[in-house]
Amino acid sequence: MSKFRSEFPALAGEQIFFDNAGGSQTLGTVIEAIRDYLSRTNVQLGATYKTGKLATERYDAGFAAGARYVNAATSEIAFGASTTQLFRNVSFALEFAEGDEIVISSIDHEANIAPWLDLARRQKLVIKWWTPEVTFLPPSSSSNPNPNPNPQPLPSNLTPLLTSRTRLVTCTHVSNVLGSIHPIAAIAAAVRAGPSPDALVVVDGVSYAPHRALDVRALDVDVYAFSWYKVYGPHIAMLYASPRAQGQMRSLGHFFKKGDTLEEKVGLAGASYELLHSIPAVTNYLIPSSSSSSSPFWVDAAAHEEVLQTRLLQYLTGRPDVTVYGDVTGSSEARVATVSFRVAGWPSRDVVAAIETKADIGFRWGGFYSERLVRDLLGLDEDGVVRVSLVHYNTEDEVKKFIHAMETYVPKKA
Repeated sequence: MSKFRSEFPALAGEQIFFDNAGGSQTLGTVIEAIRDYLSRTNVQLGATYKTGKLATERYDAGFAAGARYVNAATSEIAFGASTTQLFRNVSFALEFAEGDEIVISSIDHEANIAPWLDLARRQKLVIKWWTPEVTFLPPSSSSNPNPNPNPQPLPSNLTPLLTSRTRLVTCTHVSNVLGSIHPIAAIAAAVRAGPSPDALVVVDGVSYAPHRALDVRALDVDVYAFSWYKVYGPHIAMLYASPRAQGQMRSLGHFFKKGDTLEEKVGLAGASYELLHSIPAVTNYLIPSSSSSSSPFWVDAAAHEEVLQTRLLQYLTGRPDVTVYGDVTGSSEARVATVSFRVAGWPSRDVVAAIETKADIGFRWGGFYSERLVRDLLGLDEDGVVRVSLVHYNTEDEVKKFIHAMETYVPKKA
């Protein structure tokens, strides 16, 4: 996938970007699209003069590209500053009855937890925590005796929580700490087959979207959101909501708006014009117009990332002082290339500091807004984990440099 590196201006420098789960690098075509919009069409939408018409056409084209990319109608999507903000907007639009139940995944990013806890407080709903058991993968080798914690939200541990009062079920498509891919279609099917088939399935897709194509209809979810700035684009997020979900929402928009679309219901004019104009540049890169959602790009990207994550995991699991959190096989069916670990005797922050002071490798430590997972399930302290997050533009040579840096600057402590 090295042929794609030239599409990203930032990759021309010496910095190695291993913090992609926090935000990917931006396509050069996206940068140019934003500049062009601000240079040529930075006017209010809806005007009848020439520049006003062009601005509106560009805005509408961005909307259409976003909808088409996830296999949704334009009336089913809205844009906003972040996934966090969009989920919060949805939480204020939904209306349930006192005593209704919501099921919340405890391994999620807080963006997909806090809005629903607040909703439950306001409307006096019953909260049920969907907390998977922390299963342990066997030690990877005789030299590394550490079992690897691997909590997984599955239909089997969801079904017992569902009742006739269930109104909403939340989960993440990929854990931003564990990198695990969760069976969203099977989870949605379990909800549909349960005692409350119209319960809304709300999915955080932020950590999945940079690695795989999306089809919200195939997943049969009701609410799905992700952030384009983690998918090689601008700092804007996109929300999908099904007709079933929209039917349970009141509009947060102005009284004179009909509220017939998701944008009118919860968008609240949150779609930055210049950023939205750049969305077609992202979608054209990920899926050329002549291709389908199963385009060669995504097949090749998954295969390349599998090579990278397998090489990294082989090294980490080969060290007896390292514990990896999540899948250790490296299979592209089981995980994406977001790898978290701890090194015995080393605070996570010290691992990062030891390497970044000696090498141009950018990666992070912490809980990454998944504090309930990191502290309550994994039993870690505020230091959290070391996280290395790779995408398709990273290279095997960069992984080798990281491994060399670990060997050199983060030696095993007695």
